[in-house]
Amino acid sequence: MKKALYSLFLLSATLSIQAMAQQGFIFPKGEKGANVHHVGDVWLSHVSNADSTFRYNIAEATFAPGARLDWHIHPGGQQLLITDGVGYYQERNKPLETVRKGDALKCPPGVEHWHGATPDTWFTYVAVTEPQPTKWLERVADEVYFSKTINTNSTTTEQEIMELSKQKWQWMADKNADVLADLFHEKSQFVHMGGSWGKDREIEIIRSGGIHYKKADIHEVLVNVMGNTAILLNKITLLAVVGGNEVTNPFMVTEVYMKEGGKWKLGSLSFTKLLNP
Repeated sequence: MKKALYSLFLLSATLSIQAMAQQGFIFPKGEKGANVHHVGDVWLSHVSNADSTFRYNIAEATFAPGARLDWHIHPGGQQLLITDGVGYYQERNKPLETVRKGDALKCPPGVEHWHGATPDTWFTYVAVTEPQPTKWLERVADEVYFSKTINTNSTTTEQEIMELSKQKWQWMADKNADVLADLFHEKSQFVHMGGSWGKDREIEIIRSGGIHYKKADIHEVLVNVMGNTAILLNKITLLAVVGGNEVTNPFMVTEVYMKEGGKWKLGSLSFTKLLNP
């Protein structure tokens, strides 16, 4: 009888541990926070506090679907290790990013940003932060939070890359060089009909208007994802201003993206002129 009860106890304990692992809780879930600097239900577990030797705090935060923090600043920066679920991360004046289990993010010191769960998924991360008071700002507007129109449960990496590529054309049309500089990999290469060059020259050309990618009409898109690398083929008609003259050409554009630090970076952009539109 005792042996049977002991076996039943072990089975129950095993199932409990498995259930906690499936929910993404590495540490105790912690206490549910008062809705002062966030919307929705958020639990915080203080894992380790800074001391004279280790100058950083470690905490685990769990967000119910729809929960998100207000805009805020970490004076000493913060790193987020996503341990479960799907969430959002956004820095001021930059696009809203979707982040998932296994991603690692670096929030630079002094940069306004926010993060939280998507509308329909739980979200958990471990945060590593210097022991300086967080500066809290305004609430995240609903139009910002709900700007992702694709349901994250059905969003695939291919769709994410296609959306990023589409946004890139708009940023080029708007000459938004700062956002593009963040998207382009430091070693990125750009191949045009008139030559090829690296990131710095491409950014300067866009900023100065040397080439103005005025409008890209996208006709066909094909994406192939291989681990942390994605290759996208865009069949487009591009209206551009080059040397003060408007030109329209059909292109097959090859874009290579690489995922680093939880973010997709554009590593290569090549234009091949088509004989037939």
